[in-house]
Amino acid sequence: MNITSNINRIHEMQCSWYSWRNNAGTLTMIALSFLVACFTGLMAQVSIAVPWSPVLITFQTFAVLLAGVFLGGKYGAFSMILYMLLGVLGMPWFTGMNHGLSFIFAASGGYIIGFVIAAAFIGYVSDNYVNARKPFQTVVLMLTANFICIYVPGLIVLYNAMYVNAGMSLGIFDLLMMGAVPFIVGDLFKIALASGISTSILPKEEG
Repeated sequence: MNITSNINRIHEMQCSWYSWRNNAGTLTMIALSFLVACFTGLMAQVSIAVPWSPVLITFQTFAVLLAGVFLGGKYGAFSMILYMLLGVLGMPWFTGMNHGLSFIFAASGGYIIGFVIAAAFIGYVSDNYVNARKPFQTVVLMLTANFICIYVPGLIVLYNAMYVNAGMSLGIFDLLMMGAVPFIVGDLFKIALASGISTSILPKEEG
């Protein structure tokens, strides 16, 4: 009886939070989007250098994966646009306390563009497809967002940056070794953590 009661209470809390988020006013969602952008900037400073790559290992993607879940597709993407735009305008919250438009065209800039796509994708799918909120489906959703939505633009801009700035025309193997392989283990950890949080706060059915 206690187990059933606790499950029902958790479900009520999930539905209550989800309903509140869906009915929150525009100013509230903008404020929440800014807070998520700030959290992303904070996570960008948790970084580890890779000797053979200009791209740092960071905890940013953890914030990105949760942005769509907490805010939905539209405001999840908006929070990442705020993160990118305010960083371009001078907020020193890109990796290594960097800022400015030049960072977007540097080695790491494409991943930030991917953040917008990933947050929009996760938010749209989790809001519109109830089954996507279940544990296994959430993991698949976040794997897709991380390794396609973020990595594809990230690798494209990395290739261009290395060609323009260093005169290096990277082959696919070297590009992956520089911009993908070093981050896989950390990304899997962040996906597992974000998936666990997501499945604990989202209702698994309508209502």
